[in-house]
Amino acid sequence: MTTLIDRPHTALLVIDVQNGVVAHAYDRDRVVANIATLIDKARAAGVEVVWVQHNSEEFPTGSEVWQYVPELVRRDAEPLVQKAYGDSFEETDLEQVLAARGIGRLIVTGAQTDACIRSTLHGAIARGYDVTLVGDAHTTEDFSSYGAPTPDKVIAHTNLYWQYHRAPGRAGGTVDTADVDFAAAVPA
Repeated sequence: MTTLIDRPHTALLVIDVQNGVVAHAYDRDRVVANIATLIDKARAAGVEVVWVQHNSEEFPTGSEVWQYVPELVRRDAEPLVQKAYGDSFEETDLEQVLAARGIGRLIVTGAQTDACIRSTLHGAIARGYDVTLVGDAHTTEDFSSYGAPTPDKVIAHTNLYWQYHRAPGRAGGTVDTADVDFAAAVPA
């Protein structure tokens, strides 16, 4: 259903699963394990895995906090997009990476739910992509001391509203790791 022409392929986006980003994340180990499962499933089905990595004063390039968590290992052939804003498309080469591979459908995982995940979901659908959020493969920290809901509620709310998100010619949606079928996403 994507509105992008000649973009029949799907990619798994792995957003900001960096040491410093998920160090205090809610249900970190389960979420990282689910992302690892999705990476394995995508690779087995021949679906692109695209990595997104945040750079900032807090996460300086090359530092330990900037590195991806050790449980997730990027292959050299898999694209790596560097970003400085919440939306993974803003001032990055993500659109060029996806266009070059004919990708019009995104499966989104990573952190933080209430920042980079939400921003990227909305940025992608506004740019013409179909975007599926993997409901048990994203997480955030507890910002309730600042007045935010607890992480479990932030995640549940994001999963709920994205499940029904639509735009003309585009679809959102939320699925669990066990229900992601990359083999069905590969065009014949």
